[in-house]
Amino acid sequence: MSLITEITIFVLAAFVGFEVISKVPTTLHTPLMSQTNAIHGIVMLGGLIVIGTADGTLDKVIGTIAIAFGTINVVGGFMVTDRMLGMFRRKPTKAQPSASSSAREPKATGHSAEPNAGADGSEEG
Repeated sequence: MSLITEITIFVLAAFVGFEVISKVPTTLHTPLMSQTNAIHGIVMLGGLIVIGTADGTLDKVIGTIAIAFGTINVVGGFMVTDRMLGMFRRKPTKAQPSASSSAREPKATGHSAEPNAGADGSEEG
């Protein structure tokens, strides 16, 4: 392929990728982030393979760059995913009163101490 064809494919792929990603609803963002983490793990594996079979300096440099960028993307992706999932965690509830303080307060049973009071506390009669 010629250089012009390769640049055209790259620009079209970037445009299509941007359009697709910008239309993703927020409910699908976290699952897609976990998938991109897996893809960047594959990039890291490819970088390791390139370094393992590298003969020249350029191959080693490209493999090192691929591993570094893949590592940054995996770590950053997991941090973002963890932060987003943290938004869905339940907030800690307030501490319940201890047994000693609940012993001092009468429990609400729906019955009143007054003989003429109804269940809702209004007086019958």
